[in-house]
Amino acid sequence: MSRMKSVPPKTAPAQGTLGVLVPGIGAVSTTLMAGVDLVRQGKGKPFGSLTQIGRVRLGKRTEGKEPLIRELVDLAGLDQIVFGGWDPVPDDALTAARKAAVLPEDMLNACAETLSAIQPMPAVFDKAYVPNIDDTNVKTGASKRALADQLVADIERFRADKGCDRLVVIWCGSTERAQELGPVHQSLESFERGLAESDPAISPSMMYAWAALQSGVPYINGAPHHAADIPALREFARQKQIPIAGNDFKTGQTLMKTIIAPGLKARMLGVSGWFSTNILGNRDGQVLEDPGAFRSKEVSKLGVLERILQPDLYPDLYGDLYHAVRINYYPPRGDAKEGWDNLDIFGWLGMPMQIKIDFLCRDSILAAPVALDLVLFMDLAQRSGMFGIQEWLSFYFKSPITLPELYPEHDLFKQRKKLYNTLRFLAGEELITHLGLDYYESAESEAR
Repeated sequence: MSRMKSVPPKTAPAQGTLGVLVPGIGAVSTTLMAGVDLVRQGKGKPFGSLTQIGRVRLGKRTEGKEPLIRELVDLAGLDQIVFGGWDPVPDDALTAARKAAVLPEDMLNACAETLSAIQPMPAVFDKAYVPNIDDTNVKTGASKRALADQLVADIERFRADKGCDRLVVIWCGSTERAQELGPVHQSLESFERGLAESDPAISPSMMYAWAALQSGVPYINGAPHHAADIPALREFARQKQIPIAGNDFKTGQTLMKTIIAPGLKARMLGVSGWFSTNILGNRDGQVLEDPGAFRSKEVSKLGVLERILQPDLYPDLYGDLYHAVRINYYPPRGDAKEGWDNLDIFGWLGMPMQIKIDFLCRDSILAAPVALDLVLFMDLAQRSGMFGIQEWLSFYFKSPITLPELYPEHDLFKQRKKLYNTLRFLAGEELITHLGLDYYESAESEAR
């Protein structure tokens, strides 16, 4: 074990109301909202959520100290959370949840009063970025700056109307088309000039991120496209001392890859091919039929294996890896996604083997606890004076944001260690390296 040299920050108490504003009132966000309400009523369990049921070890294994995470650090309680958000479709959260068909009707009936009261504010929306979605509930304005200022006004009105002491904005909307970063994204000055000039390279999600930071609110990007990770908004986050995190909630097939690939690499087993395909029928699947949106997702998914397996360091094992990802829109499945993976691997003397994975999952069921944890941890970061990129939350993302000079860490187990040690640090506890030599040194000393 070792203690981090810097002194743990003083964390302000999690008092009062925490407002959660969500761009995208769809399957993920309504599953989150319904789940929080059902858990508050004692009608559901928050399975999948580290903040609610996860524990963290403190000290030596012989001490048996493993408190709940929410006992170790001061997190907002579920009874302190209020939800709001934006969507280009005018359905209230109950109607949206019924259309998404993730949760059964008896669960939705039990939280109908809460969900029906969440009416989406008109969204900042651009069909150039998400062409496959209807847009009947959208803002209009003379420029993108005018639209972004309307978002700031929405945030402040929600803060006042709901009596919020703190806020977090979390993107649960559709994947936008992939784009290359240009001059408008490189500095805050050029970005804000681009807002005034309605530069087409500024996407709606970037405008939400700017509005959140302008309002002093942490921003989380749950999709794979660029948002707060551009240089201009990283600069803005540092200037305003606001935490940012992203990109793309780690669920489904990519979660499996970040579990399995580290294990294969740990045992020095080779991989010659990894073919992944998915079918899903929710709004995400509909959006990803657009090649530009799929490209955003493909980049997010493909980068995981290369970083974990490091073919440049292990060319004999992974240098000729063929990796492909396919996503197919299949309406009958709704939110019940199915992901197939075929792995062609090899071991001793190059002898071939195979692994087959058929993961029948529900993206929104996996994503809802991820979104909840991120909201609560980002609020903790804000109250602890942590700002800019929150890489310690990479555990939850397919494409974790890092500083430009750092590669993202995709190994789920390394990410988990970083997350847990950050929590220990914030609580003023010793970090754990898992070296464990001191157990045996003391035992041998006693034996002598």
